Amino acid sequence: MRLLFSFLLLSALTSSAQDKYNLVHFNKLTEIAGSNYVIATMENVGKMATANSKYLLFINTADGKTVQVDFPKDADIEKIDQIKLDSLGIHRIIVCAQTVDLDGKQGIDWNDPAQIFVLSVDGQERKQLTEDGFFVRTWLVNKQTGRMVITGHYDSNRNGKKDTMDRNQILIYDLKTLKLVNKI
Repeated sequence: MRLLFSFLLLSALTSSAQDKYNLVHFNKLTEIAGSNYVIATMENVGKMATANSKYLLFINTADGKTVQVDFPKDADIEKIDQIKLDSLGIHRIIVCAQTVDLDGKQGIDWNDPAQIFVLSVDGQERKQLTEDGFFVRTWLVNKQTGRMVITGHYDSNRNGKKDTMDRNQILIYDLKTLKLVNKI
């Protein structure tokens, strides 16, 4: 029993000692216009691969409170954009990121699809708009209607390549309701 307790204690001390060598990289700061918030893109890198993580940190510059929005450790956050349409009552953060290892090749890489996420300006709300199997190519928000048009394709034959068998698609989402309103 003492041997087991000693082993567990030694394991716990060794694990916590590894944490002091983790590095946090603040890659980019982005102001959210018309709000008290700033987004910090962060990457937490440790000696052990399991310690790595990527996240967005929403910082309230008025009171210092933060909200962390996590992504998988090998995710690629491609673009963060603010959509502020006062006349339509829309104020959202759009994130385009590769977050799924769709081809199952032990990690997210350039062959995996990008997804579109919509977040509130304080980071409290998060919704993934596009399906994991949809490869986002481009997207744009129409400022008159508040609708987001997303182009891309589904890998219909699941071969991990863009080819003639794949279905190209245009998706239209309402940014107020975050619902799909049309597929073309």
